[in-house]
Amino acid sequence: MSNNSTNEVAKESLKSLSNGKQITIAINPAISFQEPQVSSSENSAAKSSPHSVSINSPVNNHPQNNDELNTIRSLLLGVEPNQLNKLYERLDNPQIQAEDISRLLPEAVILRSKQDKQLGEAIVTTVETALQNSITQDHNRLSETFFPIIGPATRKAISTALEEMLQSLNQTLEHSLSPQSLQWRLEAKRTGKSFAEIIFLRTLLYRVEQVFLIHKNTGLLLQHLIAPQVKTQDPDLVSAMLTAIQDFVRDSFNIEKEDGLQTLQLGELTIWVEEGPQAVLAAIIRGKPPQEFRLTLKDALEKIHLRLSSEMNDFAGDIEPFTASKSYLEACLAEGYKSPPKKNYTYAWGFLGTIAIASGIWGFFTIREQFRWHSYIQKLESQPGIVVVNTEQRQGKHFISGMRDPLAVDPTKLIQQANINPKSVTSQWQPYISLDPQLITLRSEKLLQPPKTVTLKVDENGILNANGAAPRQWISQAKNLWRFIPGVTQFNDKNLQDIALIQLESYKQQIEQEMLFFSEGTTELIAGEVNKLPNLVIKINQLLDIAQSLNKKVSLQISGHTSTTGTEQINNFLSQARANKILAYLTAQGINPRKFQTEGVGSTALSSQPELAPADNRRVTFRVLITDTSQLKQPQ
Repeated sequence: MSNNSTNEVAKESLKSLSNGKQITIAINPAISFQEPQVSSSENSAAKSSPHSVSINSPVNNHPQNNDELNTIRSLLLGVEPNQLNKLYERLDNPQIQAEDISRLLPEAVILRSKQDKQLGEAIVTTVETALQNSITQDHNRLSETFFPIIGPATRKAISTALEEMLQSLNQTLEHSLSPQSLQWRLEAKRTGKSFAEIIFLRTLLYRVEQVFLIHKNTGLLLQHLIAPQVKTQDPDLVSAMLTAIQDFVRDSFNIEKEDGLQTLQLGELTIWVEEGPQAVLAAIIRGKPPQEFRLTLKDALEKIHLRLSSEMNDFAGDIEPFTASKSYLEACLAEGYKSPPKKNYTYAWGFLGTIAIASGIWGFFTIREQFRWHSYIQKLESQPGIVVVNTEQRQGKHFISGMRDPLAVDPTKLIQQANINPKSVTSQWQPYISLDPQLITLRSEKLLQPPKTVTLKVDENGILNANGAAPRQWISQAKNLWRFIPGVTQFNDKNLQDIALIQLESYKQQIEQEMLFFSEGTTELIAGEVNKLPNLVIKINQLLDIAQSLNKKVSLQISGHTSTTGTEQINNFLSQARANKILAYLTAQGINPRKFQTEGVGSTALSSQPELAPADNRRVTFRVLITDTSQLKQPQ
């Protein structure tokens, strides 16, 4: 600083201090003002303060000169020497600076955050690094911190996803089933375009297909993003062409460097360009985007400058560092569709309702079919002679395999009883002999063929019990054949009677119950008694035939009776005559007379019913005697 300039500063300072009053100062000519000579630390401190001025004077041992110098400093700087020394001390002490910054930092962060979002963008990397370090050291701390918000966030995400799915489903169905979709299909067929293209053209407002980040000074492409299913040319070539167009516009129309081309229209495509200090952001858009989208481009460009400013300054052709800008560029790949006048989920609800009804009907029939099938299997397994080995279901059909006794119930009948379609069931049965008592009984009946008067039953021990009455021939045959029946260990015929013996006893009782009544004092039958004689002959013949088949001897005793009227001698003669008359009739009918014995008992054997006497005593009765011929042939 020269002496003249210093004097002028001093004069101005004096005027301000004197408030218009004249002040005169005598300056020692030996004192000169020179450029301050300070150390490096002092130099840096001095540069940081706009009021730091250093005055260097030659060595002067006179205290008066020092006082005058301090006075001049105070006048020039307006600061007391003590305050100036304290200022130097604060600048040289780092600890004091940190304390000052700690007091000002919270307020500074709040004020800066109110202005824009650059502070948040600037500390993203720092916060990410801090979170990574925290997770590495102790992941439980962050998990405990986030735990209270995980549940609500998850529920909100699920709710949003379901709403988006429903909206997407409704839009898909509307585009597929609505009358408008039919018009679009006809248009697609008429124009030769795909149905998806027609939907895209009729519902899309705008879509950002490509985003270019171009270095402003060199025109080189730094980053390039493409929307899905978009065909593109060489991005470097497109970037060069955009830069060339920008330069052409500036040169042709004498536009300042800060201004440039912002919009370019190419048929259905629109190119929006946003310029920054070091980079240019270009978006290729199909359709008509809203003006608010420019704010999105500007915001992305500002964030990229904030994050990658140094990389852009030092750019020498390496685009690898600019990969970090993808997250900002992806926000620019926006699209907008025509919003319907109202959210009407008629198609979605109708489709879902149809699916619900169809699912309900299908579920009902499926559950009913499964219930019937399980009931059929349980009933089949409970049947004797059937062993179910395996059951499965494939391609809507049921398959069942196992073993079955030929005498067991037919599974097809059970299928019909269970209301199952027989065509949906495929069965494979291997034959085997079951030892179940029911099937052994069926097998015994099939082999022995018992008469209807005989019942067969096999118990748990395999004993075949025969009950009832049967011909002697069948009984003899059954005693020989039961050993050939599988599962039968013994034949029990204690309760089995010969049917001929039963018939023999029956005819015996019927003949002994017969009574023939006569007129009083004669051997003539009263009216109606003659009709009993043919039936009596038949019974006697059958009795004799059965007895002969059983090797039994039959003897019939005919007893004549009279009433008490008359003498005993006459009554005995009359009763004998009556018995002989009946014998003569039976002999005349071809019955062997040696089978009969006659006797006249007169009136000695009265009727057991006194009220019927004496007419009841004028009768003939019969008595049958049956003996085994084997007993007669036994030796004396």
